[in-house]
Amino acid sequence: METLVAALVLGAGWNSAVATVGAAFLGAAGGVVGTFLLLRRRVMLADAASHATLPGLVLAFLAGLALFGEGRMLPLLLLGAGASAALASLAVQATAATRRIGEDAAIASVLAVFYGAGTLLLSYVQSLPVGGRAGLERFLLGSAAGTLRAEAELVATLALLLLLLALLLGKELRLLCFDPGFAEAHGWSTGRLDLLLIGLLLAFLVIGLQIVGLVLALALLVVPPATARLWTDRLGRMLPLAAVTGALAGWLGAAFSAALPRLPTGPAIVLVAAAFFVASLLLAPRRGVVAVAVRRARLRRALGRGAAAEPQP
Repeated sequence: METLVAALVLGAGWNSAVATVGAAFLGAAGGVVGTFLLLRRRVMLADAASHATLPGLVLAFLAGLALFGEGRMLPLLLLGAGASAALASLAVQATAATRRIGEDAAIASVLAVFYGAGTLLLSYVQSLPVGGRAGLERFLLGSAAGTLRAEAELVATLALLLLLLALLLGKELRLLCFDPGFAEAHGWSTGRLDLLLIGLLLAFLVIGLQIVGLVLALALLVVPPATARLWTDRLGRMLPLAAVTGALAGWLGAAFSAALPRLPTGPAIVLVAAAFFVASLLLAPRRGVVAVAVRRARLRRALGRGAAAEPQP
């Protein structure tokens, strides 16, 4: 318990503190970027892109070994993961544009191909007699507690920059989500805005590899916005609510992971976010299960009183 309290108040060591703050910034960025993805109906594309980071990650590890004699170089790994995810996103768009198969089928096909290739490459790397190969498995589920100081600082800085960039582009992304026709009429290309949103998605996935891992990065993009959506109908309120929910999930999940070394960071963050969603699903004032049940009970009583008050023929 003392270790958990120390991790929550950033007193469990510099590495743990930076990783926890980085996870909070990452959660906030995921909430903001995920809000626009949710409203634009691009969530499944995020799923394909997150799984498609694996082959680029492994290929970057192999390139680092061949060029520098060291495969576990975080900037190079992030670059490879981002390139692979971008290629998968373009493949989905190109396949869906042919109109021979639906977008959902295109996403499923690309996801399967890229993740299968990544798994095959990862198995190959695990058989090599080189150092650092075991660390690649941490990118599947994330590991904030096991990051080096330089890696934690890099993730925290990049997550903060991504959050600020997403907020600065809020007006353009709002037009894209709610009125693309109005955006086109005023000179904004919806195609370019979609690419911009995909760019934010890819940046989040690349940054989040170290904290939540490629398998669970999608949850941090979806669960905080879905939680915020239960509480409000206005984007001006949904964005900060999603950001706060994601930040709290990142903070608490990373603290739990630091206090319990055998607990992977990604699952811990996602479980905290899921707890917030379940609580909101039950207690939200308008869309919550309790509120809906109360309204229905009141309506039934009102209908019953009205029926009883009608004169009998």
